[in-house]
Amino acid sequence: MTAAKRVTLGIDLGAGSLKATLIDETGATLAEAADPIVTNSPQPGWSEQDPAGWWSALCNAVPRALEQAAIDTGQIAAVGLSGGAHIAVLEDAAGRVLRPAILWNDQRSAEEAAELHARAGDLIIEKGLNRANPTWTLCQLAWLQKHEPEVVARTARLYISKDWLRSRLTGDWTSDYSDALGALMSDVGSRGWSEEICGLIGWPMESLPPLRQPWEVAGTVTADAAAATGLKPGTPVVVGSNDTTVELYGAGAIAPGQGAIKLATAGVVFLTTANPEVHPPVSCYPHIMPERWYMASGINACATAHRWVRDTFFSELPKEDAFGEMDRMAAGVAPGSDGLIFHPYLMGERAPHWDPKLRGDFIGLTLGHRRAHFARACYEGIAFALNDVLLAAKTLSGATFGDMRLLGGGARSATWRQIIADVTGLTVKVPGNGDASFGAALVAAIGAGIFATPEEAVAACVRIAQENVPDPGRHAVYSRLFTLYDEARQGLTPVNHRLHDGV
Repeated sequence: MTAAKRVTLGIDLGAGSLKATLIDETGATLAEAADPIVTNSPQPGWSEQDPAGWWSALCNAVPRALEQAAIDTGQIAAVGLSGGAHIAVLEDAAGRVLRPAILWNDQRSAEEAAELHARAGDLIIEKGLNRANPTWTLCQLAWLQKHEPEVVARTARLYISKDWLRSRLTGDWTSDYSDALGALMSDVGSRGWSEEICGLIGWPMESLPPLRQPWEVAGTVTADAAAATGLKPGTPVVVGSNDTTVELYGAGAIAPGQGAIKLATAGVVFLTTANPEVHPPVSCYPHIMPERWYMASGINACATAHRWVRDTFFSELPKEDAFGEMDRMAAGVAPGSDGLIFHPYLMGERAPHWDPKLRGDFIGLTLGHRRAHFARACYEGIAFALNDVLLAAKTLSGATFGDMRLLGGGARSATWRQIIADVTGLTVKVPGNGDASFGAALVAAIGAGIFATPEEAVAACVRIAQENVPDPGRHAVYSRLFTLYDEARQGLTPVNHRLHDGV
């Protein structure tokens, strides 16, 4: 490969936008651009997107990134894609999309999930490593079998989200094991599709794509796709993987015990492991690193709770200034917020309690509390909720934790970073690049031959921008406060349930 041809493009299909990122062989970002994605909710609890909107967003974002980078498109050695797991696109024999794609947060298949678990829960967990719930494609397809059988009858090919987008670029039809597992239709023994699981819903095996490694080249950019995107015809495109898999990899959490905390709309805790750790409802996935796995679980309201506190207590400030003011004020309050504790259960809670009836609260209020206390209590309460997930993971698996990579928009807050380090007792490291589009570009660099192995790519391209080390004294304070946080959660649970039920 010539020295000039050392750029890769990563494309990530997120829930709210599609992002394109160009990086060089050092991991430096040359350009990035994003375009919004529209989500529709035709009924309560439903969440769908039109795949045509994904392609439109790609055709808008990629040319802008190319223009910003001001490079010859011939320098792009490969393209990599990632997208949300569990999101299936169904096409007929003529290549027509048959219906909108059902998203991972759609709840319509709750009845089918419960039925599948009751009928074959042990088999699904044994082969698919995860428990049936409405997040997984298997349950969504079972719903379609019951409610839209005409769509199922016409389905010739099933794609997962990033695979459908890639097919628009190359015309190929393939996927990777991580997305097959995310469909809950795979077999851990063969690392292929499971005839037994698919048979539970009568899903035809011939409609499922071949599986390849994430860094393998799946095809090249066609002339039509090149005209639509500005890419050069013939540019290699690798298989890619789902967003959480490439994001964890791109953050450099590649050794067992290394993990990540994502401060996004929801808060997610990841941990890299040497072997599959099967502890439903905690999710288990294969890592980009061969012979590595990871666990993932999350809380419902992370940045959501942060925004709610901003909009409720700092509404007079311009939104672009309010987070900075929250940060400044929170930094001036002592750990523990003078006895003010926040439970961020504004949308019920997932891990580790899995209780949709929990409610958020501030407890311990006195006349001495001011807005600054609410700001700091917000950071501390979300950190406690994430620590709750970490402690549950330790109890379930006996896992040990090393450092934690911090991802998402919340990682920009120095105050929040230090609180997370002090609450968890773990060193928190913020990668210079760490989102899914960067991870997708890094996977593409392996497929392009820029790097021989996934480990070599991380060593060359992933750098830590900030590091927060826990303070032993503050950690001791927070350990005592976390006990009160948890006791209050337990004590208020019956009250929250009665409030939820209207009693």
